[in-house]
Amino acid sequence: MSLKNSDTDPLGIEHMDGLYGYALVLTRNHAEAEDLVQETYVRAMQAVSRLRADSNLKGWLFTILRNVWLNQLRKRRTAPQMIEIDGEEGFADGVGTSLKDAHEIYVSEVEKKQIRAAIQKLPIQLCEIILLREYEELSYQEIANVLGCPVGTVMSRLGRARCKLRDMLAETLKMPNLSRGGE
Repeated sequence: MSLKNSDTDPLGIEHMDGLYGYALVLTRNHAEAEDLVQETYVRAMQAVSRLRADSNLKGWLFTILRNVWLNQLRKRRTAPQMIEIDGEEGFADGVGTSLKDAHEIYVSEVEKKQIRAAIQKLPIQLCEIILLREYEELSYQEIANVLGCPVGTVMSRLGRARCKLRDMLAETLKMPNLSRGGE
């Protein structure tokens, strides 16, 4: 994709869902996440002429989003924050879901909600590392560029995040009403 701004080729529009997911992790509020993504694209459009042709567009957009969020945090440090912790509702079921039995579908949905809830409970540094690596599939180097830290820091934070998440989920996923046969 060309990095030049044109009317027929919207700048990085294919990354909008990923940016929104990252913004939602950072803000924990749907409206604020939407505003953050919008501001990211406004800033990107203003700066696209300075972007090198060989630049990583996805990483660049995630970096802009994070910097906009950090600037917003600095501006409202003393203001109280409202936090919304509901999950994403209304996801369309896949075509093949009719082949699964109802219990399997239910357990899968409950587990997804528990995983999302556990990720939201992680400290923000660990939460964003999980999102960028596991959901956005950015490389360690790309994450380091987005967060402005060394690759080694990314690797250690990711290890800590996965460990904490594993510990948190070990308790919630063992609930007797969710087991597949009384395990």
